[in-house]
Formats: sequence, C-alpha cells, structure tokens
Amino acid sequence: MISAEDLATIKKELIKERTRILEAGDRTIENGLQQSPDDLPDFADQSSFESDRNFVLRMRDRERKLLAKIDQALERIEEGTFGICDNCGEEIGLKRLAARPVVTLCVHCKALQEKQEKFL
Repeated sequence: MISAEDLATIKKELIKERTRILEAGDRTIENGLQQSPDDLPDFADQSSFESDRNFVLRMRDRERKLLAKIDQALERIEEGTFGICDNCGEEIGLKRLAARPVVTLCVHCKALQEKQEKFL
C-alpha cells in the first residue's frame, strides 16, 4: 500500500509538472506563434522558422496528452484508486509510480500489453 507521505509527494510532483506544462504552453503562445514566417527576410529563414514551429507544436501536443494523464492521475489520487492497475487490480509498485506517476498498469500488465501490440 502506498503511504500517505509517498502519495503526497507524488501529488506534489504531478501538480508541479502540470504547472510547468501550462506555463510552457503560455510561453509558446506568447513567443512563437504570434510571429509570421512572412516577416522573415528569405526563404531559408522562413523554412527554418516553420520547421522549428512545427517541432514546438508537436512537443506541445505531446505535453497536452501528458497533461490529460496528469489530470487523470490527480483524480485517481482524490478517488483513492491511484496506484491500482486498471487491468488486474493489483497494486502498482512505488518505484514505478515514482518514476512515472501517470501509469495505470503494473509492470506485468504493461509487458503483456506491449507484447500484444507487437503482434498487431
């Protein structure tokens, strides 16, 4: 069973990561998306700008998905279901949760899922 202290630490880290992601998104909007590639002097600069902007947008999309997982993990903490495998109902190990607190499967079920995905 996860101790209340460990749960509080994980919750604190999840909130910290959530705040970081939201602030990074705000900075992206403020700094990068308001400039137009047409403002740049030549095609090479425009191309580089577009490439950089696409990369940043892909990163923000990944962070948006992570943000949803963080919100779900915070909900599970509040509901008292955090740290329980969605597949088998067994407890997810503390080391796994500390490393990746948004996981919903124990190591065994995750390995089975990856094996099944490999054959699809």
